[in-house]
Amino acid sequence: MKRVFIVVQFIVVAVLVLSWSSAVFAQGGKEVLSGDISASQSGLTGAGGGGNNSTAAKPGRADGLGNPLLGGECRPLYRLHPSDVLEVTFTVAPEFNQTLTVQPDGYVTLRDAGAVLAQGLTIPQFAEAVRKAYAGYLHDPEAAVALKDFERPYFVVGGEVGKPGKYELRSDTTVAEAVQIAGGLTSQAKHSQVVLFRRVNDDLVETRLLNLKKMLKQSSLKEDAHLRPGDLVFVPQNAISKISRFLAKPAVSMYMNSSQF
Repeated sequence: MKRVFIVVQFIVVAVLVLSWSSAVFAQGGKEVLSGDISASQSGLTGAGGGGNNSTAAKPGRADGLGNPLLGGECRPLYRLHPSDVLEVTFTVAPEFNQTLTVQPDGYVTLRDAGAVLAQGLTIPQFAEAVRKAYAGYLHDPEAAVALKDFERPYFVVGGEVGKPGKYELRSDTTVAEAVQIAGGLTSQAKHSQVVLFRRVNDDLVETRLLNLKKMLKQSSLKEDAHLRPGDLVFVPQNAISKISRFLAKPAVSMYMNSSQF
């Protein structure tokens, strides 16, 4: 009888242990599963993420300025220069409409509002500067600014060419192309030592010698230089034996004849 009672007790204890283990396992499984889901959601960004703090990265702008390689801004806005002509029109005060020219010092003189710096500003920035300047004269002034005229990129060709002078740089142009635009070489041209002058700053000019004769003879323009705005191409009459890579700006005049222009 005792043996039967002991066996029954053992069976009851075993059943209780199995029931408790199953409950713990089920609860633990839920915790693990919940942890996995949370971990999965925390790895998402954007609309698929579970938390309110997760935000999707904005493509194309790695910082405040944008990265062209990532699809950001690849063409910067035009910035004003001296001699640019601007037209300013006011929505509710047409009597203040005016046409302005950026002065050599970079300022414009607004009617009744005085001088305002324009050089280096974009059109939207300049429009905002105009609105601030007239804030004391007009209630909530609204001004529209249009660029009417500006100094176009140019290059200069001098020396032994058919038509020396200043030309607009409208597209990608090389030294050899610039010589042809300027009327081609004269019979006195020393086209084996064509000089390209490029301004580095207000006091320094970089020079480069180009052998157009060799390039044209070999039908290879790999060494032909591409012009930049403000470049000067000079075709000499006689050979230039030596020329420094950098020259003081006034020294450039010794190669040029002002009567050509």
